[in-house]
Parts: sequence; C-alpha cells; structure tokens
Amino acid sequence: MKKFLYLITLSILLVSCGSKNVIVENTTVKATINLVDVVDDKIKVSISPASITTDEITFFIPETVPGTYSDDDYGKFIENVQAFDSNNKALKVDKTSDNTWQISNAKQLAKLSYLVNDTYDIESTHEVFSPAGTNIVAGKQFVLNLHSIVGYFQGQVERPYTITISKPDGLEASTSMEKLNISDANTGTDVFTASRYFEVIDNPIFYNAPNKEVFTVGGVEIELSVYSPSNTTKASDLRPNVERMIKGQMNYLGNLETTDRYSILIYLSSVGEDDAQGFGALEHHTSTVVVLPDGMPQENIDAAIVDIVSHEFFHIVTPLNVHSKEIHSFRYNDPVMSKHLWMYEGVTEYFAQHFQVHEELTTPQEFYNTLIGKMNSAKSYDENIPFTVMSENVLDKPYADEYVHVYDRGALIGMCLDIIMREQSNGERGILSLMKELSAKYGKTKPFEDDTIIAEITAMTYPEVGQFFKDHVQGSVPIDYAAYFKKVGIELRSQLAPSGYFLNGNQPFISARQAEDEVFILPGIEMHSFFKEMGIQGGDVIVSINDKKYGVANVYDLISDPNSWKEGEDITFVVKRDGQELTLKGKVSQPMISTPSLIETQYLQEGPELRLRNSWLKGS
Repeated sequence: MKKFLYLITLSILLVSCGSKNVIVENTTVKATINLVDVVDDKIKVSISPASITTDEITFFIPETVPGTYSDDDYGKFIENVQAFDSNNKALKVDKTSDNTWQISNAKQLAKLSYLVNDTYDIESTHEVFSPAGTNIVAGKQFVLNLHSIVGYFQGQVERPYTITISKPDGLEASTSMEKLNISDANTGTDVFTASRYFEVIDNPIFYNAPNKEVFTVGGVEIELSVYSPSNTTKASDLRPNVERMIKGQMNYLGNLETTDRYSILIYLSSVGEDDAQGFGALEHHTSTVVVLPDGMPQENIDAAIVDIVSHEFFHIVTPLNVHSKEIHSFRYNDPVMSKHLWMYEGVTEYFAQHFQVHEELTTPQEFYNTLIGKMNSAKSYDENIPFTVMSENVLDKPYADEYVHVYDRGALIGMCLDIIMREQSNGERGILSLMKELSAKYGKTKPFEDDTIIAEITAMTYPEVGQFFKDHVQGSVPIDYAAYFKKVGIELRSQLAPSGYFLNGNQPFISARQAEDEVFILPGIEMHSFFKEMGIQGGDVIVSINDKKYGVANVYDLISDPNSWKEGEDITFVVKRDGQELTLKGKVSQPMISTPSLIETQYLQEGPELRLRNSWLKGS
C-alpha cells in the first residue's frame, strides 16, 4: 500500500514539475448557452476553441446548412462578439462579413462571447424558413437550431464539441443529440456532446414544459415533443398517428440499417406577427423540426404529419446512409452543392408517398391522385434546365426559384426509376432495393463521388436506367409519364371536374413571398374556369377580395373564406400585376378544371402489366 501511494505521489510531482515545459493540447471546442438570463429577447453564448497555433483565427457562423438549399446568413442574428484571454482581458475582434469574425492574438484566445437574437419574432425582416430558425420566449420555450447559435473556428470544424446549456426551471430538452448528464425537468444544466461540428448543427434542441411521448418502433426510439402555446395539442394525442406512420415506414424499409433514435420536434405557431409563419419541416439525419399553426383540428395535424414528417423520416435513407462528399464535408460558408437533389429530396418524397400505398395506409387510387397532383405542379418547372444543373446551382438565380420542384418532378423521377427497375428485373428490384444496395456500399461514413454516382448506379442496374438519367436527369428531355403508366396498366386521361378556388385537393393555386408579405397565383399552372372568367393570371399578387386584404399572416383565411361565397354574387379582386394594381370584377361561380386522372385498365387479367403493377405497388 505504501508503495502504491508513493507511486501516485511521484507521478503527481513529475506532472507538476514538468508543467512549465509541457503544453497539454485542448482538442475539444466548448460552448455554453444561457437560457436563464435572457436579455432583450437575446440569449448569451460563449465558446472556447480547441488549441490554436496561429496568430489570427476566424470564427464562423454558417451562411447555409444542409437541407435548406438557400443562403440565409445566420451571422446576421449574432451581435456584440467579444474575445477574451484566460485572464478575461479583451482581445481584438474584427467583423469581416455577415458571418465571420477575425480574432487577433489568437494563441491567447480563451473564449468568445456574443448575443443571439431569434428569428421567429422578426420573420418579416428575413427569409429564414421557420423550421430552420430559432425561438426565444424567456422562461417558456426555446427552439435551438444550433447553426444559428453555435459557430466554429477556422480549422476546427472536425473537432469534438461539448455544449453546456443552463435552462430555466420546469423546461426540459428534446433532441437526438448525445447527452452526457441526466438532469430533472425542474433545475440545472444539460451537457451534450458531438463528435464534430456537423453533429452540432444536425441536432436541433427544443426546450419547453414537458409535452412529449417516447416510444420504440422497430428498434428505433422515437421522441415526439410538442409545443402548443394554447396548450390544446398534446403529444399523447398525436402519438397513435405517428406510431402507426413510423411502423409502416419501418416495415417498408425492411432490414435497412438506419438509426437507433429519432426526434420529432413539433412547434405550433400562434401565427401572429411575432411568431413563425413558414410552415413545413426541416430534415436532419436523426430528427426533424416541424412548424404548423396552433389550433389546427386533430385530423389536419395528423394529415400534415403523414405528409411532412414521413418525408423527413425517410431522410434516414438518404442523405444519412447515401450521400456525396459535398454533403459529408459540407462547406457552411463557401458551399459547393451536390448534383443529386433527385436522390436526396426526390426519391425521399417518392418513398414518403409510395410507402403509404405499399403499407395500405392509403388506396391505390389515392396514390394515383397524389402522382397526378405532382404532375400538375411539375408543369411550372422549366424542363430546359437539367435536374443536375439546377441541383448543383440551387443557391443561385434562376435555379433557386426551381428548387421546390424537387418534391414534384423529383418524386416522379423516383417513380419512373422504380418502374424501370421492376420491369427490367421481372419485379424483383426497385428504387428501394437500389438505395439499400447503395447504403451497404457507402453508409453513414463513406461518401460517394458526385460526378460518378450515376455511372455507378447504371453499372449496378440496367442500361435503361442509365438512358433515363441521361435523357431526363442530366438532360432536358421531357418525361412521357403516360408511357410509364402504360407499363403498369394505367391510363392517363383528362376530365373536367370541380375544383376549390385556391386549392385543388392538396395542390395549391397559390404561393407566398414571406419577406414581401404577398400571396400570389402560381405561374405556369392550368387555370380553373373561375380564374379565367375573372381575368386572373399566373403571377398575380392577391391584394384584396371584396375589400378584405390578404397576406402571409391570413393566408388560411384566403383558403377558407370562399366557403361563404354564394354562386352568382358580385365579387371584386384587387391584384398586383407587373407592379400595377388592377381591379377585377365578376360573379362567383364554381371553378371547373380539366384534370388528368389515372385509371386502372379494366381488361387486364394476369398479363405482364398487372404483374408489374402489383410489384410496383406491393413488391419489396
């Protein structure tokens, strides 16, 4: 025992005596976030770098992050950046752009501190999509998309991080980020870890009073957390629908290795001027942030979750398991975008629709109707722009304006590839089996080469797949959808049918520009009879109807108000066209529109088309 103690003492002395000559390298970036002392609706953040060996260093807040496909300049929400050495002496800091700060005497840097403003209550001043933004309501609720809060130091993006968060009493964290400590809901701090900066920004955190359900589906732990300012929506109310949906998705994916946990973080907005107004969701590898209006009927929330969250959940296939180097080593402040949004978003959206008919959560005809809706929407996409070109340049005009069609034309690309592969393999393979093969070849840690993946896929599949890519993904040849439907015994027909005024089923005739607070008629779409009678054109901004003004904040009124319109009544639209306001007068009438429909061919018996259709809808 004495010898043991002596050795311990000697080792301490040796370390102590040698400490003047030995520099212990700090390999971890440490950030602290103070949610307790909120000042002027801002939170205080401090961040200490790993060891620095240069005289100057740059600190970055991202310009853009994966999944947003837009330049959002999150540094604009950072202010009062200060640098200090270990004696708390100030060091010189120069702001060099919206998103970068240069620190002098960097070897002496012990920490940076700064304030972070949220985005939800100032949405009229920026274009950050709400699910990618932040919310600060002192003592009550916090949406922490960490790309807007925690930055990175030059050369340290691959360093591990620890993030310590002090939280108000009664608030509890919901996140998929790895947690070091366990604190109860009433007090204390939380400490999270990430192996690199990507894991920091890939794991948003909610803090609010506990309103969550945690359950396991197919070996995946699901955390469903809800914030409802009116307290009308409970996670327990949403759980049955979410559980049913994810069970279907896991059955659909089969033996594909994905993730062991997934967080669904749902923020229900009061839809006021100082709250989130951009509804939808943002993908992350093992979680998603969803923003919807508060007070929606239960059935509407359930439908939105199936439509939106199922898409985000399928991102556990791609880009989690299958992605290029551009995604794996993302350049947050000098981004190089991948060419393959047809895969990341298009195939993902196809899975989100296809699994529902495969798992009998919807009928084949309902699935066909969804495909028709996507075909209608895709008409406004400029097919002269190859999909890969749009994808590679999605941050720039005019390509940025075409991005939304990854969910329409991109999903239809996935459908066509699925039918081609099933036809060529006698029903044995499809787009899902291809993604499983790619997952096995690459996986979470091994990215593919952007310029060669299509050739690899062609080699793994069939020449017909390669020709499709050449013509319709890398090229600009329009897709003859009728030919693909014919392969599975379905006819594409047109018929005149009633429509809503601003929605035809799930397909909108309108969109919005949040920054301008404008709602406008989508250009390039088929107009229904009422719009034609009124003289309304694609691109028209709706200023008012019967003297009631419309904008982003009351867009749901625009959709619901026609329920009170009476056939034959006088109606007056004021629209803005080419910068000029026009008054358009007419009579209310039932909108009719020439709508394509998909009809299963009745005369088929056990022919190849029926077998291919059954493989397409129900095959593995």
